[in-house]
Amino acid sequence: MTDNRDSDTLTLVDNSFGRLPDHLLIEIFIRLPVSEWAQISCVKKQWASLFLGECLWQAALMRTFPSASQAKRWPGPIPQGLSKRRFAALYVGKHIFALDNDIDEIVGHTYLFLKEQLELSNMPPPSGILHGTIIDQFITCGKSRDVAHELASQIWLAVLDNLEENQHTFLLLKRLALEGDVFLPFPYSRSIKVQWRVFEKLFTDFRDCFDQADYYDVLAIAKNKFQPIPSAWFKVQRCTSNSL
Repeated sequence: MTDNRDSDTLTLVDNSFGRLPDHLLIEIFIRLPVSEWAQISCVKKQWASLFLGECLWQAALMRTFPSASQAKRWPGPIPQGLSKRRFAALYVGKHIFALDNDIDEIVGHTYLFLKEQLELSNMPPPSGILHGTIIDQFITCGKSRDVAHELASQIWLAVLDNLEENQHTFLLLKRLALEGDVFLPFPYSRSIKVQWRVFEKLFTDFRDCFDQADYYDVLAIAKNKFQPIPSAWFKVQRCTSNSL
């Protein structure tokens, strides 16, 4: 009896929502936590189409980030994008970088650009090209060389820390570690903090992925770049020696 009542209640709710026009559904959805939006979009085709459209994201952008309407398009190699992209960029700027000023959207777009280049491409451009693109974006937007270099370093570190732990990321980090050093003038030179993080993640999060030859190649490069290096980075070496 209880199951029948629950079923009738769900049917009533579904029918009630089904009769609501799109603009009212949008007003309801944008007031729900962002973490629930992906699940909501899977409930009905009608709802999924709303999340694919521009109207919902325009409303969400204006409600969550009211100042976004005053933002002007900026020059540079990384475009601003439509409302969904802008919402994602501002969300990243606020929640990953804790920014709340005129630079937060540009930082968010740059973060998304770099993360997509590294995650979605089977053969991403060399890190020097990606780093140079980020530097050019901030300088074009009027930031000083020092600020551009610091922002680029923060973005690299944030992206590296938010990559999924899978085989693609291991191969990506290994390729970044094996890239040869190319002299570039400041601010286009790569940050030592970013280079350190690449090796740190390889030797901690992905150390079991190495075969013996690759491990020693990467370890040799690390020793050449950093002195001293943490003892924890040698754990693979000790395990290999013990197994022999």
